Amino acid sequence: MELKRINDHVSVSGQIQPEDVATLKDLGFTAIVNNRPDGESPDQPAGAEIEAAAKAAGLAYHAIPLGREGVNPDLVNATKAVLEGSDGKVFCFCRSGTRSTTLWALSQAGKAPASEIIAQAAEAGYDMTHLAGYLGQK
Repeated sequence: MELKRINDHVSVSGQIQPEDVATLKDLGFTAIVNNRPDGESPDQPAGAEIEAAAKAAGLAYHAIPLGREGVNPDLVNATKAVLEGSDGKVFCFCRSGTRSTTLWALSQAGKAPASEIIAQAAEAGYDMTHLAGYLGQK
């Protein structure tokens, strides 16, 4: 698991395993967001397995899968609600971290300048410049 810090509140990574949840708890995360639909890859654990590990560790778990149908307002609003409703650090994952970063960035539209959102994503290794036109909107 290679964590990439977006800011003090949010970090992302590629696919995690149920055994990674204990490490996330030790690192101070209070919530996990799964942005990967089940069944994308045969080596991928089911979301229910990660959810069970999260609940056993006392972490909140949220499934907000972003699949082939692409981004929609419901996914962005669900991400925004989780981030705003969390009392601590939030960890988001998908296959590579890109979808998680995309949903984070879009959930921040109108809260910070687009340049700042893009810069935070870039610091974590994700290019979100293609979202610039959307990030100035609420």
